[in-house]
Amino acid sequence: MNSNLKPVETGKEYTVDITDNGSAGDGVARIDGLIIFVKDAKAGYKNVKIKINSVKDRFATAEIAADSIYST
Repeated sequence: MNSNLKPVETGKEYTVDITDNGSAGDGVARIDGLIIFVKDAKAGYKNVKIKINSVKDRFATAEIAADSIYST
């Protein structure tokens, strides 16, 4: 398996649960083990639609999608 393959792609949208808050205050979600820092999200948000902004070696960054409807 190619270790460079990531479970998310820049610009695509995914639905996640925010499980934690990072040290910078962003929400933390995971997709297939990859940590995703989600701007303006908080631990406890469920079924949040996010848009991936960047994908790094060990994590990705994202924002809540404009049309996201989620529960807290």
